[in-house]
Amino acid sequence: MAYNKSKIFQQAKKAIEDNNLFSIEDVLAFVPCKRSYFYDKFKKGTDEMDTIKEMLENNKVRTKSSIRAKLYRSNKAAELLALYRLIATPEEHRRLNQSYVDQNSNDKKQQWPTSISFQVHPTEAKDGE
Repeated sequence: MAYNKSKIFQQAKKAIEDNNLFSIEDVLAFVPCKRSYFYDKFKKGTDEMDTIKEMLENNKVRTKSSIRAKLYRSNKAAELLALYRLIATPEEHRRLNQSYVDQNSNDKKQQWPTSISFQVHPTEAKDGE
């Protein structure tokens, strides 16, 4: 089947705008061509692919900003905590996340969570129990 590259490009841009798409995989669901054709004609680094990726990135930024604004206006503790986790410094994030393990650190020591141990002492049964 013969495809028209410029028409596919215009359809991809329209799909991104109209449907708030976030990834190339999303775009492929909306354009009438095979995946192999799309990647063959819109190679990495071409003006068309750069335009598509820029549009997708703009959608991601706009959506994340909108979500953060909604979280900020919330009075629900879980939503406020979610926002705090998004904007926290690495140190704050470690303190919030009780099972945090830094996978990217060059520090040789492991940063495992602190263990908490406790003992249970049986209570004496009261009369009548």
